[in-house]
Parts: sequence; C-alpha cells; structure tokens
Amino acid sequence: MPDLSVNIAGKRLLAPVLPASGTFEPLKLPFPSSRFKELGALVNKTITLRPRPGNPPPRVWETTAGLLNAVGIPSEGVEAFVKEILPQLREKTDCLIVSIAAFSLEDFCALAERIACTGLADMLELNLSCPNIERHTSWSSDQALLAEVVRAVKAEIKLPLLVKLSPNVTDLATLAQVAEESGADGLSLVNTFKGLAIDLRAKRPALGNITGGLSGPAIKPLALYAVWEAYKRVRIPIIGMGGICCWQDALEFILAGATAVAVGMYNFVDPEIMWKIIAGLKNYLSENKYDAISKLIGLAHRNLS
Repeated sequence: MPDLSVNIAGKRLLAPVLPASGTFEPLKLPFPSSRFKELGALVNKTITLRPRPGNPPPRVWETTAGLLNAVGIPSEGVEAFVKEILPQLREKTDCLIVSIAAFSLEDFCALAERIACTGLADMLELNLSCPNIERHTSWSSDQALLAEVVRAVKAEIKLPLLVKLSPNVTDLATLAQVAEESGADGLSLVNTFKGLAIDLRAKRPALGNITGGLSGPAIKPLALYAVWEAYKRVRIPIIGMGGICCWQDALEFILAGATAVAVGMYNFVDPEIMWKIIAGLKNYLSENKYDAISKLIGLAHRNLS
C-alpha cells in the first residue's frame, strides 16, 4: 500500500490533501468523524479577535472559470470560536490548523496566544492577505511588515506557524523567503487573485465590495508558478492551493514543490472532491510503482537536470 503521509513542521499528515480556509465546514456536513480523519488536516474559516460582519452583499459572483468572492472575513470572534467551534473541530481530526487574521500587530499576537493556550490547535496559519488597516497596506506585500508580524507572532507561541501569502505582489518568491527567514515553519501558497466583475443589468460592479478574490480553475497555472518559484527559494514545506479540481491538479502542485495541497472553490462544486483526490493519488502511486508520495515532492525540478 503506497504511503500518502507527509510531514509539515514536524506534524505527520496521513494524506497530502486538506481544505483551504473558508471553503469547507465539516460541522455542517453529515459525515462521520472517521471520514474527516482521512484528510491530512482540517482548517477553520479564518477568525479574528473580535466579531466582524464581513462585507456587504453581493459577496460572490461566478466567472467563466472560477468564482469571485468578497466575503470580507466575517467572524464570530475568538471567544465564541474557542468556546463553540474549536473543541468540535478538534474531535474530527488528528491535525487541526487554525487560520487567523488581524488588522494590527497587537491583535495578531493576542489572537495567536489565545488559540495557542487552548492546547487544541496543531498549527496556526497567519492569513496575511487581509489589508493592514493601520498602515493601509497588506502584511504580505511589504517585506518589512511581513517580517515584523511573523517574528512577533513566533515570539508569542510555540505552535508551528504557517504563513499564507497573497499572489497580488511583484515578487512572491522573495516574500516567501522573508517569511522563512522571519521564522515561518511553512507556507500556504496562494490566496486569491484580485479581480472585478460588472453586473450588466445594474451597470455597476457586481460585488458589494467592488473588487473580490478570484479562485477556481482560472488561477491554477498562476498558483502553480508561484509554488514552483517559491520552492526554489525556501526549505520549509509549502501547502499549494489555487484551482485544484482533481487528483491530476494536486499531483502537478506536488511535483512543482508542494508538500501538500489545499482544495478551495471546488469543495463547493463537489463536497467529496478531497477524498476523490486522495484516491486518485493512491492509484497513481500504485500504477507507477512509487511507494511514497513524499518521493514526488519537487520531482519536476530534479527532472530538469
């Protein structure tokens, strides 16, 4: 039987497939906990320190090959999350990654410490693609800000730290390297690409927030390129994401350098897709006589020489 397990920041994942934050809510699905434990990990919908309503509707808009969303990180706040949701998620998985976002350095540190002290999370994922309101920029588009927040959070907690970066930058590979040098234990690449749609009937932007983040098949080659370039610059593991719809997509990311993959938009199309991807990867390994998926990580780079 091929070994699908991978290691991320010292944690063994039984499979290299997990959901992207905000795209999969296991507490609302009628699956037994044993099914969720077949996935590499579970990831919550990103939370913030205090409750947030999110953006005004409309929040989603279908495109030709994907989905624009401007949900705006609505959140119940960390206290409600810790009390009502976190314990239930913990019961359903052997690896729980908690995704957090904040709009100030102090809030990031307070939020990270609050989650860490529960003892229920295996890793934290810093969603650094949200705007930093205080300085009117994004944490993940400015090297100094990126280094500052990663170092600050890393100093507060002992949990492994994943850093989720935005692709809406000039040089993502350099930012990935900055995150690693600042203490990140892994990277999540990539978040959505900024986009716009016009409602022809209303003759105005279709989303309540005007712009949104594009996900789905349209961004896969762009996300794959981001993983490819980052893999050449960092040594920490990468969770690749962006337009993954089948096992072949997942395998491309792994060959490009991803240790694991996260499925996003396609969970809305097919709630069973992650298990189908795991089955497809397992069959591929058997048919091609590989005994472990880990042997394929970054293989496309080595095959160039």
